[in-house]
Amino acid sequence: MRSCAPLVAAAAVLGTIASPAFAGTPPDFSVLSRIVAVSGYEQQLSAAIAHQLQGQGLHPHTDNMDDVWVSVGSGSPHRLIVAAIDQPGYVVGAINEQGYLRVQRLPQRKPNPVFDTLNFAQPVYVVTPKGLLNGGFAGLSVHLAPGHLNPPSMSHVGNLYVDIGANSAAQARAAGADILEPVQLAQPPITVGADDEAGAAAGDRFGWEALLEATQELAHTRARGTTTVAFVTQQWLGGRGLSRVLTELPANEMIFVGRINPRSPAAGGTVAGALPGDGVLIGTTQQASASHGLPEALMKLALAHHIAARTVSARPPVIGGFGPKPHLPQQFALLGVPTLFPVTPAETFSRADLRKLTRLLQVYLGVPVTPMSAARDPFDAARPPGPGSGQPLLDQARAPSAHLLKTLQTMTTAYGASGHEQGAREAILSRLPAWARRLAHVDPAGNLVLHIGHAVPGVHGQSILFDAHMDEIGYQVTHIKRDGELVVRELGGFYGRYYLGHVMLVHLPDGRSVGAALGLPAGWDRPGFKWPPALSTLSESADAYVGTDSRAATERLGIRVGDFLTMPKIYRPLLGSHFEIRSIDDRAGDTALIEAVRALGPDFAREHPGRQLTFLWATREEVGLQGAAAYAARVAKLGREPDVVFAVDMFVSSQSPLETGRYGDQPLGHGFVVRAVDLSHIDSPADVAHVVALARAHHIPVQYGITGGGNDAAVYTRYGADAVALGWPTKYSHSPAEQSDTKDIYGLSRICTVLAKDW
Repeated sequence: MRSCAPLVAAAAVLGTIASPAFAGTPPDFSVLSRIVAVSGYEQQLSAAIAHQLQGQGLHPHTDNMDDVWVSVGSGSPHRLIVAAIDQPGYVVGAINEQGYLRVQRLPQRKPNPVFDTLNFAQPVYVVTPKGLLNGGFAGLSVHLAPGHLNPPSMSHVGNLYVDIGANSAAQARAAGADILEPVQLAQPPITVGADDEAGAAAGDRFGWEALLEATQELAHTRARGTTTVAFVTQQWLGGRGLSRVLTELPANEMIFVGRINPRSPAAGGTVAGALPGDGVLIGTTQQASASHGLPEALMKLALAHHIAARTVSARPPVIGGFGPKPHLPQQFALLGVPTLFPVTPAETFSRADLRKLTRLLQVYLGVPVTPMSAARDPFDAARPPGPGSGQPLLDQARAPSAHLLKTLQTMTTAYGASGHEQGAREAILSRLPAWARRLAHVDPAGNLVLHIGHAVPGVHGQSILFDAHMDEIGYQVTHIKRDGELVVRELGGFYGRYYLGHVMLVHLPDGRSVGAALGLPAGWDRPGFKWPPALSTLSESADAYVGTDSRAATERLGIRVGDFLTMPKIYRPLLGSHFEIRSIDDRAGDTALIEAVRALGPDFAREHPGRQLTFLWATREEVGLQGAAAYAARVAKLGREPDVVFAVDMFVSSQSPLETGRYGDQPLGHGFVVRAVDLSHIDSPADVAHVVALARAHHIPVQYGITGGGNDAAVYTRYGADAVALGWPTKYSHSPAEQSDTKDIYGLSRICTVLAKDW
């Protein structure tokens, strides 16, 4: 092996990934855990770990596989403690003419039957030498599903396309995308319940995190002989890094720290009878049984130091390749902790177990035991990293209006599923000008209503209603089971596979949220698994784990039946003026109405006597247009039904490599859309032509077309209103990777202002 020089090269590779390490500086797992380390592309994480070890006064080495190792002491016995640092993911294999990135999985054999499926329509990072590119895997839009004769499968890597907002291969390459660049889910770790942690590659992280934490005082070990700690690469590619280390560093005894793969896994691939919070797992193989050797010695250490632990029969770490393979030492054991939903985006472990694992490693290494507790937890990777400590994002937010961009970000990051719109209402009110906020009120259906203008005797003025809905899709708690898990049902229509097996937030009435891991259908980890019918039926239920083992413990977290769940979301700028975030539907419509109100100003009634405007931000659209229907019925009963209604809602675009393009082929960035035809409503052809003419007269980019889904316009026509549906193009509807363009939303707000004055 060739040793690292004073890590000058490593520091250069690091760039802004991690702050320089100094003696005594503990690892910052909020930074280290976010470094993408797809198998074969672990160089940045290897450099960061080597940098950290050097800061502890050690002298790390690297080899030709980018393994990092450090030895202390001399002579026999030689102890080797190993943790793998890689994680399964993808690399760019091609860039097509439309600017989509095609990917190849690493490892090329998928880790479980649902691995690829759980990546569709999810936000991702593309890792370039200069920084990260935001993007998202494409997915089918649920609103366009009825129009598909033979929809493509969302279970195979061949249908995974990364969308970074590019419109051509040249634009994608100019942004920094290239073949061989790693692609990884853009999902930071999340705290589940009070002290558990979940996220993509959680089971690939905890081993090296525990080992790195345990080596802080390795220079002061009291153990006799030689101790080598190694962080190995390419474990998912057949244990290539481990094979290299074993070839170069023959040892008398070895511990492999990481995910335990039981010889007889229980349902979900877990260790039978072991759940997060149960303590340390000591794995035994054919080379060592539970009755003697290193596993037994580790169990005695655990008992002597009051560390909860149990032995399990486990598979040894994979060592593949060609030719003779290195043998594991006769004295061999695995150390790990129980996880749920292994190798999924919702993989979950207990940080309390991780602290116990670290303490056992410290005892074994003969180093001072570091005080750790839930209040003093070094493993809280879910906390936001410090400013400037991560890889730079290459995407820069661009929008035609800074004010609109701020409103859009406020609205899209607010939470409020159907029937739980309080957070969205508060966000709308926070962005309305003060004069409009004073006029707004909440009606009996929970809709937020704003009237501008009034009737004037002798003046005939139009009565116009603008309608956009506040709610988003999600889940609602229907039951808390005896074991503490939640039974949840869907709110709205969507592909369940975009959310099952992923992390969620349980939103409490007081505004707080609790992290959760949403379970998967039975048998998901078994060969030949087939997903249930693709489309949501509103009657399907799922289970959500919140880090507890009893109903009482769940209730102590503040969770009650009736609370709602959503997937966490972050506003992510893409190339140009594209952006990505869940719940663009219909928060972009809400934004357009807010900005139209701002543009009309407080003097509208005086400047346009007799013209009456109503802005309605409606509730429960996703579960059947309920808020708008209640408002329409109420004002009709009072004889105040509007003359014309402009329903503002998402136009689902088929600008996607997975859609047919037979309809909905209105691209992002080319203007707002007159939603002329959908499954619930057809605009009058004369109205479509009139809106288009007004837009062109005011130099507002406009499109018109056919899409799927329904909109609030459908509930007003029965009471005699003339209804016109408007929207903006959005891809990957009702998914975590919805994409739109700020230029289209800006145009939508402008046309609403024009219609308010000139219709």
